[in-house]
Parts: sequence; C-alpha cells; structure tokens
Amino acid sequence: MKKLYLVRHAKSSWDDPNMRDFDRTLNTRGEKDAPHMAKLLRQRKVYPDRMISSPAIRALKTCKEFAKVLDYDKHNIITVDQLYHASSDTWFKVLQSLKEHKGDKEDVALVFGHNPGITEFACDLLNVHIDNIPTCGIVSATLNIDQWKDISPDCGKMDSFDYPKKD
Repeated sequence: MKKLYLVRHAKSSWDDPNMRDFDRTLNTRGEKDAPHMAKLLRQRKVYPDRMISSPAIRALKTCKEFAKVLDYDKHNIITVDQLYHASSDTWFKVLQSLKEHKGDKEDVALVFGHNPGITEFACDLLNVHIDNIPTCGIVSATLNIDQWKDISPDCGKMDSFDYPKKD
C-alpha cells in the first residue's frame, strides 16, 4: 500500500510581469500558507519517505517549507523536470518510474506540482471530481498498489482534500 500526498505549490508572486513563469517565487500569502499546511500534515503524523517536486521556484520553495516543518532533509528532495506543468499522463509516468525503497511496506510520498495537471491527475487517479486544487491545496490518497510501477487510474481512494481557505 502506498500513501500519496499531491500538493499544489503555494500562492506565487506576479510582482514582476517580465519574470519567466518558471522563476516566480512565493508571495506573502504563499509564504504563510506553506508552513501552515505542512503543520496540518505534521498534526496528522505524516512522515514522508520521499518528497518530489517540480523544479519551478514556487513549487520547490513550497516543498522546502514542508520539508522544514516535517523534519525532512531538504537535501533529499528530488526534483523532476517533467513535473513542471505536467499533464495527467506525465504524472502517471513520473510516479510509475519511482524506485522502490527496500523493505518498506508503506511508502509515503509528497509530490509538489502545478495546475491544471495536478488536479487532472488527482481526478484520474482517484476517480473523483475536483474542479480545482487551490494553491497550497493537498489531496491525500491511499493507493491499492504495492509498487509504484503499478500506479494507474482509479487505483486508490481519496483520504482528504485540504486547502488554506477551507472552512
């Protein structure tokens, strides 16, 4: 069994309209939301075995904020170029290519990315309808697979869907 947490990057800055999309960092709200949402996972006793992120600045910075709160060594964060604005199909391919950790019965992965692909992937993976994963939103799922190579549409169930402005 695998546990997967899909995390959309926190709110990003549009202060410089000439800046490349890839290089945008977090704005003030994003800098507050990332540790706030990470604390929610810590309260739920989530201990990631791996953290994977799009290399875009806003996604990686969100990931590093989560790592800090969850006591995960930021040097072990894996960046995957293909996750930058990835389609649902690409999300499946990336996760299917993950190497297994020897001896683990449960593998907990946090993966950080972007819309619209992260929302489309969550819907395809879990056979649910989510209109939009908001910035710094987290979809957690239990997957009925023993190996990442077996990840496929409708292979698990959604455990929770949280985001900063949720009541």
